[in-house]
Amino acid sequence: MAENGKNCDQRRVAMNKEQHNGNFTDPSSVNEKKRREREERQNIVLWRQPLITLQYFSLEILVILKEWTSKLWHRQSIVVSFLLLLAVLIATYYVEGAHQQYVQRIEKQFLLYAYWIGLGILSSVGLGTGLHTFLLYLGPHIASVTLAAYECNSVNFPEPPYPDQIICPDEEGTEGTISLWSIISKVRIEACMWGIGTAIGELPPYFMARAARLSGAEPDDEEYQEFEEMLEHAESAQDFASRAKLAVQNLVQKVGFFGILACASIPNPLFDLAGITCGHFLVPFWTFFGATLIGKAIIKMHIQDVGRKLTFSKHPLAVPGIGPSLQKPFQEYLEAQRQKLHHKSEMGTPQGENWLSWMFEKLVVVMVCYFILSIINSMAQSYAKRIQQRLNSEEKTK
Repeated sequence: MAENGKNCDQRRVAMNKEQHNGNFTDPSSVNEKKRREREERQNIVLWRQPLITLQYFSLEILVILKEWTSKLWHRQSIVVSFLLLLAVLIATYYVEGAHQQYVQRIEKQFLLYAYWIGLGILSSVGLGTGLHTFLLYLGPHIASVTLAAYECNSVNFPEPPYPDQIICPDEEGTEGTISLWSIISKVRIEACMWGIGTAIGELPPYFMARAARLSGAEPDDEEYQEFEEMLEHAESAQDFASRAKLAVQNLVQKVGFFGILACASIPNPLFDLAGITCGHFLVPFWTFFGATLIGKAIIKMHIQDVGRKLTFSKHPLAVPGIGPSLQKPFQEYLEAQRQKLHHKSEMGTPQGENWLSWMFEKLVVVMVCYFILSIINSMAQSYAKRIQQRLNSEEKTK
């Protein structure tokens, strides 16, 4: 695997010295031109060039819609089959009959799975950045279930309103009967679906790098270009970030399945590099996806569940010295949540709100807004890259 990677890098160096109009292109000038173009694209953001950014964003949407329309037009049989299947499902959903009880049950489970898988995909894939849906959705859900389990001494919350709202059942359990495993079992479906979504979201870097390696074409992704530059300057890397990236790349390349599993099982902001590495070195799809799925949907899920359980148990871990001052706002917030668990309706529910819950709500708004802005900026930069590529191709044809 390593030998194939070296041969590929040598071929790319040779390709950079290809003859153009009778003259050899200097690799340093090519790299300098790419760097300038990258800097120009990075300046196309809403807070610097709002009008151009919005214009390019709109044009990129039109280009994507045109591309997808063309693809669907050339796959008419698949489109017709999908529409027929959709018509059958719609008829089954609306026609009255004894099957409706099964339809409602399937609908409920499907929406639950789709919701958490979608949040998982948003967390790991994004046009510029991922939406941190664990901090915004899954983490608070696990914390709420943990808090309610200890307060109610039960995890048999009435359905409905669970999972939209958690209230204690009429018959509370015996104190001390709640175990870590019972809480994990209660949130296992949500956590596993979210983990599956994050594993699916890691596939684009893998497929992009694999396609670039098989085709031998110039890669169109900046992360992949940075990966190739890192391979070229591996021996001279000195800073911590470069050494960390090289460590991930070496672990995945040399250990294989278990290296990918190790990287996927722990919070790892460099895991995109693992996907690029696996695609570049042509690691089989099921080796990469299987290890990623097991690591994120099973191992990492249980680690996160245990962490939330320790945080929101009746006796949370305290920080020596500054623990009491930090715990006070959390205790006020948790006490307010405990009060809500014993109210069967919205009438009479405590309306008090401390600064902790207020800050969390504003944090959610800020993160969602930043995610939307990053999508707009990234799509605008993608359109700018299309323009640069068209100009470069026109120069070559002159």
